[in-house]
Amino acid sequence: MTTETEHVPKSGAAAPRIMSSDYLWITIGACALVFLGAFESLAVTTVMPTVSADLGGERLYALAFAGPLATGVIGMVIAGNWADRRGPVAPLYTAVAMFIVGLLIAGLAPSMEILVAGRFAQGLGSGGLMVALYVVVARVYPQELHPAIFAGFAAAWVIPSLIGPTVAGAVTELWSWHWVFLGVVILVLVALLMVIPALRGLSNDGDATTPWAFGRLGWSVLAAVAVLALNLVGDIPGIGAVLAFLAVIVALVAVRPLVPRGTLRARRGLPAVILVRGVAAAAFFGAQVYLPYLLTDRYELSPTLAGLSLTGGALAWSLAATVQGRMGVRLSSVTAVQVGTILVLVGIVLTVATAGFGWDALIVAIAWGIAGMGMGLMSPRTSALTLAMSTPENQGFNSGAMTVADSFGSAMALAITGTLFTALAAADPFLGVFVLAAVVAFAAAVLAPRIRTDVAGAEAATA
Repeated sequence: MTTETEHVPKSGAAAPRIMSSDYLWITIGACALVFLGAFESLAVTTVMPTVSADLGGERLYALAFAGPLATGVIGMVIAGNWADRRGPVAPLYTAVAMFIVGLLIAGLAPSMEILVAGRFAQGLGSGGLMVALYVVVARVYPQELHPAIFAGFAAAWVIPSLIGPTVAGAVTELWSWHWVFLGVVILVLVALLMVIPALRGLSNDGDATTPWAFGRLGWSVLAAVAVLALNLVGDIPGIGAVLAFLAVIVALVAVRPLVPRGTLRARRGLPAVILVRGVAAAAFFGAQVYLPYLLTDRYELSPTLAGLSLTGGALAWSLAATVQGRMGVRLSSVTAVQVGTILVLVGIVLTVATAGFGWDALIVAIAWGIAGMGMGLMSPRTSALTLAMSTPENQGFNSGAMTVADSFGSAMALAITGTLFTALAAADPFLGVFVLAAVVAFAAAVLAPRIRTDVAGAEAATA
């Protein structure tokens, strides 16, 4: 295996770059895998109203989003533990295979139930894929190139945000929603072929003495099952509400070992950072998946036009993230997170008003731009604070906890909004969903000041 010291350039030699001949194909392939995972996530958000109408799956609409987020947590835990023991190659190949299987199942699905099963497989694959790719970066690239390749991953997330909804809408209108899933399969295989040469020699690059984290895996499975059950039991006559409440309790108990101690109590410092990030993600994504649904169902917009609202939010997210990065320490992280959560709240409240008073659809696009700006302002700062408040011994756990908070918070929100959407079908389900998202966003804004910490160097690390 190539070691990190072997990458150090000789005296007078040019410093290595991620697009130099040594890393060109692994860089392109890895970024392409990230791009395709992000594209699929945003594309599905755009076309799901059409899929739901075609397959008669309104009751399972939220589960199609919450499911892959929940199973993704399992994929993250398995891939991380497996990579520590045996290196990243087997987890990466397995994750890509699972992602492709999920795409094929969803793309060929004759019913909403089968499509949701495909989405579960996609979640397992995408969760494991990202963790395995991070380990590949650590094994293949010298440390001085890590910021550059992670910047490439970030760009690979931003670009689908700009084009994914529009492309998915156009594909659905010109051909069929099936090709939003099936068309990605070939592209994933091509991206994997670019990565394979760089993986030679890494197949056993791990520590076999590392124990299997069966306890953590068990808790992740329990959390995922509880979230999935929450999507299904809420409308059971008589006992649905009780079962849903129990599912929430089980999910919260199960997620506790996966995050820092004190997270669910919003203890000041890192636990509060993790919680605020998860709650803000829950509010944002819990509302976002219903925006195209609102615009296509109530305003009768085409999938392409409905997808533009997501594109606007993504642009605002990217712009705000760039601005906060340039400001560095001139903008304190506490201020960035507080202002960011308030902007998310404002955007969702405007969406509530639009759904409730029948305002013009353009207001939704403006509102989501404001909410996206809030996420772009706060999300990078919570990431930086998480690393700044970590030690080398717990960086992996804390980084994983941050990812789990994102996925688990969004999955819980979607599970609850799905139950609420079904319960309010005879009234105004969109208004109910957006009001709940606004309440969650308000909670994030209230909790944001608790991220303050006296940890030395935390603020400087966010620059």
